[in-house]
Amino acid sequence: MPSDIIPVELIESKIFVFRGKKVMLDRDLAKLYGVLTKVLNQAVRRNQSRFPEDFMFQLTDQESQNLRSQIVTSSLEYGGRRYSPYVFTEQGVAMLSSVLKSERAIQVNIQIIRTFTRMREMLTEDEELRRKIELLEKQYDEKFVMVFDAIRRLIDEPSSNEKEIGLKY
Repeated sequence: MPSDIIPVELIESKIFVFRGKKVMLDRDLAKLYGVLTKVLNQAVRRNQSRFPEDFMFQLTDQESQNLRSQIVTSSLEYGGRRYSPYVFTEQGVAMLSSVLKSERAIQVNIQIIRTFTRMREMLTEDEELRRKIELLEKQYDEKFVMVFDAIRRLIDEPSSNEKEIGLKY
């Protein structure tokens, strides 16, 4: 089976942030795994002890509304769900590989975990770059403070060589 059966961009577009955590919706994961959402959620319910709150949680009604407006979906796409969707954190996605045992599920899981890892690395690189820029700004700010101080002294101290302009009475 090919190592990239799903484009990384597609996976990235299915990652949302709720309650300060990057998560994926049950219906999006089900599509990626090639199973019905109902089947995915049944497998999770049968193995509830593997999915603590920091691995998976159900969106509140308000969060579901925010999600609909965030991704601009019609209510038809939700198919008249009777409950709010479940979302899975990176750890929850990793745990799904232990309850969904198809070859496709394994390959998709590997890609999803790599995507989460890549996103985390990009954030780390951004943080490191931000720190370097702040350090450079600090160094240059100190040097420019000296330049601005010198300019201020030149402006504040009248030169003794200056000729007075204007009429004298």
